[in-house]
Amino acid sequence: MILALESSCDETAVALFDPQRGLVGEWVHTQMALHEKHGGVVPDLATREHLRNFPALLAHARDHEVWSQINTIAVTQGPGLAACLAIGLASAKALSVGMSLPVWGVNHLRAHAFSPFISLHAAAPAEFEAKLSSLLPHLGLIVSGGNTLLVEITKERRVRVISSTRDDAAGEALDKGAKLLGLGYPGGPLVEKTARGGDATAFDFPRGLGRRDNLEFSFSGLKTSLRYQLEKLSVEEVQARLADLCASYQQAVVDVLLRKLELACEARSYASIGLSGGVANNTLLRQRVAGLGKACRLPVLVAEPKHTGDNAGMIAFAAWIDRHGVDRRSGVGLNIEPNALADAEPSDVSQA
Repeated sequence: MILALESSCDETAVALFDPQRGLVGEWVHTQMALHEKHGGVVPDLATREHLRNFPALLAHARDHEVWSQINTIAVTQGPGLAACLAIGLASAKALSVGMSLPVWGVNHLRAHAFSPFISLHAAAPAEFEAKLSSLLPHLGLIVSGGNTLLVEITKERRVRVISSTRDDAAGEALDKGAKLLGLGYPGGPLVEKTARGGDATAFDFPRGLGRRDNLEFSFSGLKTSLRYQLEKLSVEEVQARLADLCASYQQAVVDVLLRKLELACEARSYASIGLSGGVANNTLLRQRVAGLGKACRLPVLVAEPKHTGDNAGMIAFAAWIDRHGVDRRSGVGLNIEPNALADAEPSDVSQA
């Protein structure tokens, strides 16, 4: 039974995972309304909110019937905002001492990579190990505000980064585009909403690093192209063509993501394709990935909406997935890893 804590950015989250049933409790406090007025996440404010919200969320978890059965604590170790990660880790260590339980550090991006498998486990826990083995090696696309990665999960359940972005992440490009368009924060959902009914071919935005021999992503040129396009239009023209601008911009982002995913899929043989991260909620992206899976005759696993953003459920699940591979050396203290790579191996365990 695993108790998990997540605080890598602006979501405070707690979850309880039962290997026999799946996630039996999940609690999340979002800070979106707080940061919206600032046009993005303010680290000092986010840290303060984590301090304020963890006690209340843990109180809910303590009321759950499985609290007394917890035998492991898992916590996001990185990557993320240093001060925010520190609050989660300090909370986990305090619980570890108070409950005399081991605390495991979990890589946030590794958790995203495995998040599409959470619903598969919940549907049939007893059959999960066999099903997981049949879906590996797995090609995953992780798309969020801070990261855009292609990863491979090997048959040994190691996560290997195939490619990443040279500059902006896809979610960051959508957020910055939304800001240029005067839509507000968070940008991705607002761009998608405004794009409905728009003509995705109205504006010809660039698709960065389009060569077949390059799997890296790049979105900074797209953002710059939007800025130049807006400079050519009057305020009235921008408003009149806002839906077309959003549809064309969104299409460019999705085209780049799908092109790289398709190239990676062609490069070697995979048993399944996955989509995770906050941008995975984008309807157009989900449809395009589903279409690619059909064309490649591969099953597509997409993280549930509640597990696409920062959440403790995926942290608990990743800790359970790695239960046999975690180095159990005693006396090793956990530290935050703000710049951890997605293919970092599972971290050491700190035993209270």
